Order: sequence, then structure tokens, then C-alpha cells
Amino acid sequence: MAGEKTVQRKDRRIVIENVRRMLLQEYLMKQTQRAGFGGLDIQRTPMGTRVTLIAERPGLVIGRKGAAIKALTDAVDRQFNFDNPQIEVQEVASPSLNAQIMAEKLANALERGWHFRRAGHSTVRRIMEAGAKGCLVVIAGKLTGQRHRRAKFKAGHIKYCGEPRNTWMRKGFAVAKLKPGVIGVTVQISIKTPTAEWLAASEAARAAEAAAAAQAASPPVPVLDTSLLEEGGVPAGLTDAPLSELIVEEKAPEKVKASKKAEKKLKKVLKEVKELGEEVDLEVEVKEEKK
Repeated sequence: MAGEKTVQRKDRRIVIENVRRMLLQEYLMKQTQRAGFGGLDIQRTPMGTRVTLIAERPGLVIGRKGAAIKALTDAVDRQFNFDNPQIEVQEVASPSLNAQIMAEKLANALERGWHFRRAGHSTVRRIMEAGAKGCLVVIAGKLTGQRHRRAKFKAGHIKYCGEPRNTWMRKGFAVAKLKPGVIGVTVQISIKTPTAEWLAASEAARAAEAAAAAQAASPPVPVLDTSLLEEGGVPAGLTDAPLSELIVEEKAPEKVKASKKAEKKLKKVLKEVKELGEEVDLEVEVKEEKK
């Protein structure tokens, strides 16, 4: 019995702690809405509780000479009873890849009068252009009438369930208050961090492509005319001539266009010339006769 009571107390403490963290997140999201709230990270340290706030515009959270963040820290300490809370502000690296920021932007667009289809497609396009692997936007509420409906906009690769969804999908939720009612906006973004093996393979493939392109763009190698060389390796009569005169370019055999009637005659002549031991660089290309 004592063990069961201990487990129940521990579970109750975990639930209370999670509820307190959720209330803190909602409070900070409301207070920093103008700064672009992008997420929250709460960690316990020996010095107290460190709260990392991710924002699109950190200057609005900090305020002039740190007055705004100091007032926010005092309010968190007074309302939520955290042990020595310390709030740190970080700027989001890419706002278009932050699900919460994009959900807030989409909700603001709907409140400004944007049509839900235009706003949804615009949000998906902006997220995919930022480099996301996939995204899913869901707008639910009274969109076109008095009945509730749901519109989905998606692109790329999306995980719907399992551990990959918890690992790679980032989720954000916002609310747009319109005259017909409240519209909920959910944005899910799939971002997969590349591994070291993938980066190495990508660099190797890029280097191979560059080498192939350089080889294709290189000029043809000149060929030395060996017919002018004597036994000693010195050209006959061109001892003082520059080396550029001894190099000739390899030429492709000439092509002669001929009709089917003249093809037999040309082949016959070429055969007779080859029987005499002479080499002729000549190819016969048959020209189609017009009917």
C-alpha cells in the first residue's frame, strides 16, 4: 500500500509540473505575441529554473535596457512559483521553418481578411521554399458557411504516426477570431537534420560532378605528326622550327552525302582503292531521296 501511494504521489507531481509548464507557455505566448513566439524550453539547473524563450524579434522581448524581460521574469516568479526563474531570449534561425511562428502568421492573415485558400497555399509555398522536407496546414472552423469544415494544404513528405512523427515533425497551433466564429490553425513541418554520412556522400557526389564537368570542358589533346620524324627523333628539315608546327590536330574523317543510286558506285570505287593498298578517310552518308 505504501508503494502504491508513493507511485500515485509521483504521478501526481509529474502531472502538476506538466500543467504548470503548459500554463507558463500559454502565458508567455500571449505576452510575446508581437515579438513572434517560436517556442519554449524549460530546464532545471542548480542555480534555479532556466527558461529559454525563442522569438522572431528578441528586441521586443528584452525591451529598452532589459526592462521588459525583467518585468516578465518578476511576473513568472510571482504567478508560477518557479525556483529562481531566469529567462533567456534566443532569435529563431529560420522563421519560415518554425511551426508556431507560421501558425501565428497564418492566423493573422485570416484576421486581416485573407481568403483561407489563398492564405493556406501561400503558407505552404513559403515553408517549402525555405527548405522544409514537407508540411501540412489544417484550417478548421466556419470557413464558407454556418457549418464547421476543415481544409488541408500539404506538400512534400509528411509523417502521420509513430516515432518518426515525434522525431521529425514540428507542430504549431494558433487561433484566428473572426465574425462567424473562431478558426483553428494547425501547422506541421517536417524537418530532417542531415547526418554526417549523408553530408559526406553529398560532398563526394558534388566533387565527382565537378570533375566530370571539368573533363568534358577540357580541349582535345593535340597529336604529334610522327611522319616527319627521322631515326634520331629530329624532324627532317625542321630542326629549328617551333614545336607548334610539329603538332597537328586530329581530324575526323570527311563525310560525303550521296543518294542510294550513287552509293553502290562510291563503294565500288572505295573497294578498288583499298585493294591497291591506299587508305582513304572517307565515309559515305546516304541521303534520302525525295518522293
